[in-house]
Amino acid sequence: MAEQDQINDQSIYAVVDKVIQDLLPFDPYSRLRVYRTVGTFFGFDDSYPKVARNVDSRVPENLSREPQFSSSEEAPKEFLLRKRPNTNVERVACLAYYLAHYRDTPHFKTIDINKLNTEAAQTKLSNPSYAVNDAVKTGYLVPVTKGIRQLSAQGEQYVEALPDRDAAKEVRPQTSKRSRRKTSTSRAEGDHG
Repeated sequence: MAEQDQINDQSIYAVVDKVIQDLLPFDPYSRLRVYRTVGTFFGFDDSYPKVARNVDSRVPENLSREPQFSSSEEAPKEFLLRKRPNTNVERVACLAYYLAHYRDTPHFKTIDINKLNTEAAQTKLSNPSYAVNDAVKTGYLVPVTKGIRQLSAQGEQYVEALPDRDAAKEVRPQTSKRSRRKTSTSRAEGDHG
């Protein structure tokens, strides 16, 4: 048994060393993004490392510390009141964040978002599937498997920055004009064909 433990320890050390070597070329903000993405993928808790604010001026102030929650028992209604989303896409991102951080549900379906929206006493999403798909197109959510989504790393940072619109704008996912134009073109072609 001791020999097996030693082999496991050696394997762990080798992986840790490789990860450290792979992350060394990146700035602290990029390292944090990688850490959060991996943590979200594997469903780790929300205890993120701190990034020194003075190390990289690109890091918005609210990302240089761990997320601050008013209460581990914060209701979804209170959470959305605190975050103040302006659009259905932002609301979906906030609900996805709530599912991941307060309900231990990092992977969800549209129906989960819709149920949480109702529980949060929000106005009904006229087309929940459309809102969730728009959140994917915007980059706040990413597909996991067919019909299952999860909050993206940038989506997570965006929600953490809310309600500070300036800070949120700094971390907003950037969608290319080309991909939007291509989608519009293919829709138009589909209408004529």
